[in-house]
Amino acid sequence: MSRGFRVLRQAMGVAACLFGSAALAQETAATFYAGEAAPHAALLIRSTTDLAIFAPLLDAFATANPTIELQYEQWGSNALYADSRKACDGQGGSADVVISSGVHQMVDLVNRACASPYRSELTAQLPRQRRWRDELWGISREAAVIIYNKDLVPAGEVPRTRFALLDLMRRSTDQYLGKIATYDIETSGLGFLFAFMDSQQATTFGGLMEAFARAGAVATCCSAEIIASVEQGEYKIAYNVLGSYVNSGVKQNIGVIFPEDYTMFLSRGLMIPKGSENKVLAGAFLDFLLSAEGRGLLTSVDLIQESDRDVNAQSDSSERYIPIDPTLLVAMDRHRRAQFIAKWRDSFGAQGGSE
Repeated sequence: MSRGFRVLRQAMGVAACLFGSAALAQETAATFYAGEAAPHAALLIRSTTDLAIFAPLLDAFATANPTIELQYEQWGSNALYADSRKACDGQGGSADVVISSGVHQMVDLVNRACASPYRSELTAQLPRQRRWRDELWGISREAAVIIYNKDLVPAGEVPRTRFALLDLMRRSTDQYLGKIATYDIETSGLGFLFAFMDSQQATTFGGLMEAFARAGAVATCCSAEIIASVEQGEYKIAYNVLGSYVNSGVKQNIGVIFPEDYTMFLSRGLMIPKGSENKVLAGAFLDFLLSAEGRGLLTSVDLIQESDRDVNAQSDSSERYIPIDPTLLVAMDRHRRAQFIAKWRDSFGAQGGSE
């Protein structure tokens, strides 16, 4: 445990009883502070990033700024979006920094005038697909991957493309019946985004939905839960899993595939809410994440990934990025969302969990 990692409380346990329904939206919270005297200022960060993964960056920033206390709250993407909208409308306290993998939701928040502008030399160096209006910035580079249990999936059946996964489900439903998983798009903002972007880009998407239904595929929540279930053998294969979380622990029996037809990359978005009480400090935190030190730490915890991490990936594998720009507002359109979820339910029914 690092010296800055002082306080850790599980918000889903005792805190939920003490603070009511608002605490239920939080998954974990922690305070990072490296100073000896009372802090001069506090920075409240609400994020979908797992605390265990993000902790080295928080600790490094706190160590470099010993008069600053970092208060970190881990949220589910849908809950964080709802909380941020309420704060934007003046119905609750605002975070100083919001970070989410549900970047379509972040684009919507910026479009609703919920963000504060910030510009520095480091933000100006970001490519256009990773910044919008100097109010939303992409801080990571994470792949949507296929994972499988090496002990349960024969080498000749490992699906290295979406076409191969589709074929596997169509011809081997008995062997893989109920053994393939993906995100529940109704409870996971990230899961919805990955599936929606697939529907826009992949000619196989309709076939995948049909094959998921035939194979009794399971829609469930949360990257960590899916990965652990594949590791333990509850599922043999999982589709569209956030690759950065797969490599966060030692999982010898999990294989990772960067799909060779195309690999989708996400850059989780950071926003400084208009209600932030520490906008200057929030900007300093953003600059730290974009600095050489910050990027090095992001790489060390796999929040910046390269497709060649997979020894089986082809060098000519196509990479497609989810841009941080107004095109993502299409995914937030209420009518389109309702239609998309209705099609999803036809394949998965009501079998998903909660995030």
